[in-house]
Amino acid sequence: MKRYLMRKITIYILTFFFAVTIDWAIPRFMPGDPVSVLLSRFATLPNVAEHLHSYFIQSFGLDKPLWEQYLSFWKALLHGDLGVSIYYYPKPVAEIIKSALPYDIALLVPSIVLSWIVGNWLGALAGKSKKIDSFLMPVFYFLTASPYFWFAIVLAYFFGVKLDWFPVSGAYSYGIMPSLSWAFIKDFLHHWTLPFLSLFLVQLGGWAIGMRNMIIYEVEADYARYLEALGSSEKLILKHAFRNAMLPQVTGLALQLGLIVAGALTTEVVFSYPGIGYVLMQGILNQDYFLIQGCFLMIILNVLVANFVIDILYVVIDPRVKYSYTGGE
Repeated sequence: MKRYLMRKITIYILTFFFAVTIDWAIPRFMPGDPVSVLLSRFATLPNVAEHLHSYFIQSFGLDKPLWEQYLSFWKALLHGDLGVSIYYYPKPVAEIIKSALPYDIALLVPSIVLSWIVGNWLGALAGKSKKIDSFLMPVFYFLTASPYFWFAIVLAYFFGVKLDWFPVSGAYSYGIMPSLSWAFIKDFLHHWTLPFLSLFLVQLGGWAIGMRNMIIYEVEADYARYLEALGSSEKLILKHAFRNAMLPQVTGLALQLGLIVAGALTTEVVFSYPGIGYVLMQGILNQDYFLIQGCFLMIILNVLVANFVIDILYVVIDPRVKYSYTGGE
């Protein structure tokens, strides 16, 4: 078991190194000059703009050779410094991510977890009953085939524009300051409802289809046939089938939670929701090297942690995996 953990940790460290290197390199292959994008937002005289351009190039270290920029990046990263955002200058990237992360967590954790729970339950029902299956499966296919942004636009149009039940922009009203007051919480939930529904419903369809297909597969497996031949009850067979069917669903859940800091970019854009997905889009549109690096770094870390947790959970919840790595010890 210890050898297994050490091998896994080594693999994840190497993966982190190469992934972060690619994360650093990709923004620098983008055409254009990020400093020019920054200066274009200010009306300056030509000679002043030229002076500021040189100043910012040096300040951001973009005048150095690429190998030196790469070493400086790792040195700063190991000290917890993600740099200063070009687009949101002079705000540090870490501060921007810190302010956007709570909105992603508040939106994505409930939508992912609740859709996983409800989707698995409905999928299990569909897998057990042909009558329920024939009714629910068209709904599941419609939901999972709907793009997030399309579903978000439909919800915003009907419930936000036509019926005027919910706001369609922002995480809270402009006249309210964030606080723990009931007025702010009520306003926040009012803005949160449509983005949540757009993510919850689309994801629910995928989880349900996955669970339904796995239940059907497990019920037809050899061990289920053997239990049936022994006279085991249908309830016991379904219990074992459900437990085995949950393994890939647990993997999917962990990966979805690992991608949480990426935000639901298209949904956040539709509703102008200030999560990391929306911030990342702003960084890409404005060639903000440091903001792009910081956002993708958070995604890399969370995906790797989620995969590592999956590996450990599999050893714990699946005796077959544990046996393969411990040799029956």
